[in-house]
Amino acid sequence: MWFIQPKQDYIPEIPWKYADEPAVMAWQIRARNYNTTPDNLALIPMSLIALGGGYVMSLFAQSLLGSFLLGGGAFLLAILIFMSVTHNTTIIVYCFTETLAEEYSWKPQEAAAASFLKWSAIILLPIVGVLILMDPSLVIAGIGPLGMGLMAGMMGSQQAKQSNSRHEEWTWEKTEHIKVWRKRSIIALTYQWKPFSKNSYYRPRTHFIFCRADELDERIQLFKEHLPDAEYEEGKVNVL
Repeated sequence: MWFIQPKQDYIPEIPWKYADEPAVMAWQIRARNYNTTPDNLALIPMSLIALGGGYVMSLFAQSLLGSFLLGGGAFLLAILIFMSVTHNTTIIVYCFTETLAEEYSWKPQEAAAASFLKWSAIILLPIVGVLILMDPSLVIAGIGPLGMGLMAGMMGSQQAKQSNSRHEEWTWEKTEHIKVWRKRSIIALTYQWKPFSKNSYYRPRTHFIFCRADELDERIQLFKEHLPDAEYEEGKVNVL
């Protein structure tokens, strides 16, 4: 889900615009590439709603085991749905040549959620079936896996990257300032940028580079080596 790094190597599959130039570094990561504080706070009331929904559903069962299964299943399903909203992630693939940088990104939530719901339904359905044979009053608990399967079918399993991928490129050798936020493993590269060729002024522009925590120091060292004149500092960066 949102916390699992992609195991598939996407780097060779990306149609890099400057594939003929040798890459200095390239990597991929799954990250929440936005300001996460508001969404983290929003999850608190959503969790209370999911808890209340689970309690209400548990009242429909006629036994303690049925109440636990139905209430717990409803709570788990609701919290997963809420977290799919508050914890949106993006798969980002970077490629840096000596002068240019390219970034491809897409949101894989729909395909990942559909796969999760499908396999959850496949695993839970026989378990619930056995429990229903043992206690027929648990028949209402079958709503959970059936609902998961139906939702997975409605969402489909197509890869999200085929429909909403985004591509950016910039001249990273012009970077004037490097700022690192170690808490979220983000490197901010700032350079002067002119949005239009005429009637416009140069203004600072920042690209946020997301790294894995265990690779952050390696990325920092490479940027320092290739950008010796850029100022370097560490601290919190404002990710929009």
